[in-house]
Amino acid sequence: MASFAKINDDNEVLAVLTLDNENCVNSEGVETESVGQQWLETHNNWPADKWIQTSYNTINNTHTLGGTAFRGNYASIGFTWDSSNNIFWPPKPYPSWVKNTTTASWEAPVAKPALTAEQNAQNTKPDAATPSSHMWGYHWNEDTQSWDLTDSMA
Repeated sequence: MASFAKINDDNEVLAVLTLDNENCVNSEGVETESVGQQWLETHNNWPADKWIQTSYNTINNTHTLGGTAFRGNYASIGFTWDSSNNIFWPPKPYPSWVKNTTTASWEAPVAKPALTAEQNAQNTKPDAATPSSHMWGYHWNEDTQSWDLTDSMA
């Protein structure tokens, strides 16, 4: 199966369609993006160059099955196609965050702190019958441009 993102003139993903591989195979029997694009244009009345192939198995520039990552992330509705970097970007989570083209993900301008050993221990259930005493985590605070430590069980 081959997946293609339908994009508009602003490179925003409007839909993602999956095709049988036979609809993407050229006369030499090789799967090619351009053949799939032509098939989609013919059957969906949308320009071929506005269909961009995407990989279901790629997230944060890593192939989940150990293969080669393809276009940074599997496209989803609301993502943006970045042809300069060959990456599908999810929506930007905060105005201050920046693109990391190596990981195909958004990053805060300040690194997220690690939890302490004590906080991690409190997050872990001693056994199935005993609830965790805390659920520590960090959440981005756009106003202060910093990570706030929170306890979701408090």
